[in-house]
Amino acid sequence: MKRLLVFQHVPHEILGTFNPLLKDAGFRIRYVNFGRTPDEQPNVDKYDGLIVLGGPMCVDQSEKYPHLETEIGAIGTAIEHGKPVFGICLGAQLIATALGARVYRNPVKEIGWYDVTPTPDGERDPLFSSFDGTQKIFQWHGDTFDIPADAVHLATSPDCTNQAFRYGDRTYGLQFHLEVDGPLVQRWLKTPVHTKELDALDDDRMNAARILADTPRYIDKTTDLGNRLFGEFIRLFSSRVRRVTLPSR
Repeated sequence: MKRLLVFQHVPHEILGTFNPLLKDAGFRIRYVNFGRTPDEQPNVDKYDGLIVLGGPMCVDQSEKYPHLETEIGAIGTAIEHGKPVFGICLGAQLIATALGARVYRNPVKEIGWYDVTPTPDGERDPLFSSFDGTQKIFQWHGDTFDIPADAVHLATSPDCTNQAFRYGDRTYGLQFHLEVDGPLVQRWLKTPVHTKELDALDDDRMNAARILADTPRYIDKTTDLGNRLFGEFIRLFSSRVRRVTLPSR
């Protein structure tokens, strides 16, 4: 049985639709919830792979959230040891940081449903070949990342150039959220930290009513895409392990 480690930051950011895929594939999943146990020092060597979920904090807030440095170190170790690593939103930004890339404020926030398009390299990628051209994908972020050195740029959007990357054969960072379903979107829109953020914005695209109206139009297709893309990620656990040398931070 494969053992998977999951880094979680807040209760409402979960594996979502990816959870049943992992369960059906026979994974034993262990969560490290840094919101509850910020001092935990997980040993990634005990696990076959790592998933890093999203959260409202920024990677440069390590003074307020010291566990971010713990995570960056653990991510680097997992990558070096050739384990499959998958990061979503903040998780992707932490992976980029572990690989020496810059994370910074995006010119605009993306909250709601936005066009995401695979790059030519993305169209040839084992995971991103599941895309059928441009698709509406759920987003909730204000920061972005540079593509790490020696990584492959996989996806882009009109308002955020760097939406996804692959490093080596087994590390993926996605700025967007393919793990959401309808109830999870509704839960996020009712979460205080999110409602406060939306209330402070003056943009018709980023309000709860608009997002709720758009969700039934796009959720089935994005769920299907997420299932296919993440199913390919699960296949990486059966591929040959190759140790990787990280670039210097």
